[in-house]
Amino acid sequence: MEAFPGLEDVHNSRLRNSIFCGGAALLAAGAAVVYHWNPETAGFFPVCPIYALTGYYCPGCGMTRALHQLAHGHVTAALSYNPLLVVSMPLIIYWVASQIFLVLSGRTLPHSRVPDKFRWTALAGVVVFGVVRNIPHYPFTLLAPR
Repeated sequence: MEAFPGLEDVHNSRLRNSIFCGGAALLAAGAAVVYHWNPETAGFFPVCPIYALTGYYCPGCGMTRALHQLAHGHVTAALSYNPLLVVSMPLIIYWVASQIFLVLSGRTLPHSRVPDKFRWTALAGVVVFGVVRNIPHYPFTLLAPR
């Protein structure tokens, strides 16, 4: 039996809000850094560990450069770095907006349950993208970060 009924809900909402505020601060700081400094020339952005160890592009390779280009409105350049990120940005933005709405109002934006088949298919698509972008023949070379 709980000594203070409802206290767990208060704790969970405070914890959720604290995590959200910390995450939002980190996201804002990261966005400011990526916007202000070009990852191609700044020299302090980390290299992809998978690429550094294997010489193969992972599905996320080129993501920081793509975000920098998107932040400056250069969609075509962003596509040349990581097309998967650019194509998935509407979903990412909707999810972030839903999380913000959840913290501010206690409700999420309208959404439907994503079937498990779709989740597994999306994961398989990311893996296939990671493999295909490493094939050294045209048109697959278009998927590799330039």
